[in-house]
Amino acid sequence: MALDLYHMPASAPCQSVRLLAKAMKLQLNLIHLDLSKEEHMKPQFLKLNPQHVIPTLVDNDFVLWESRAILIYLCEKYGKNDKFYPRDPKKRAVINQRLYFDLGTLYDRFADCYYPLVFEGQKFDEENFKKLEEAFGFLEIYLGQNTYVAGDKITIADFSILASITTMKVCAEIDFSKYGNIERWYAQLAEEVADHDDVCVQGALGFQPHFQAAKKAAEEQE
Repeated sequence: MALDLYHMPASAPCQSVRLLAKAMKLQLNLIHLDLSKEEHMKPQFLKLNPQHVIPTLVDNDFVLWESRAILIYLCEKYGKNDKFYPRDPKKRAVINQRLYFDLGTLYDRFADCYYPLVFEGQKFDEENFKKLEEAFGFLEIYLGQNTYVAGDKITIADFSILASITTMKVCAEIDFSKYGNIERWYAQLAEEVADHDDVCVQGALGFQPHFQAAKKAAEEQE
């Protein structure tokens, strides 16, 4: 049985779900929605998801969106063990914290910094970039304490943050060289996580020209 996943290849949250499904050997029926063509606003999709966001997972009559919630659901519903989402409440709490950090701090600050530039043609905001760098500093500390984002073993928090950092590296071409722990972790997971290149890197490359064009336009306005 395949699970339907409404997605866009360039979306980091969508990529994280695909990485986990691959690791868990779950079959996904990928349904591409082009947000630029407003395919997410079509009536049939709105019936599934009135919030009209991706990724959206359809498991028979159960529909779920928000990538971090989907990651947890897949582990709890289909995990043959607790490899990627341990049952220990303390370990699980740290994983949840890292997921919320990715959602509410790391990726959120990236969006605040780059989305106005890319989607609205606004000038690059250095203050927002400083806030993003602060988030990198937090992640650097986490990875100085553990091999992985939330402990000594890979978890769903790594899949989520790996997709986010790949987008930042590839699309925005952010230099992480001064963050040794992040670079060490990224190099390790790039080799360890199946399909990272095909899903994350290639997906981000498809969106990279939009970032490059926005940067060029901003520089010409200065």
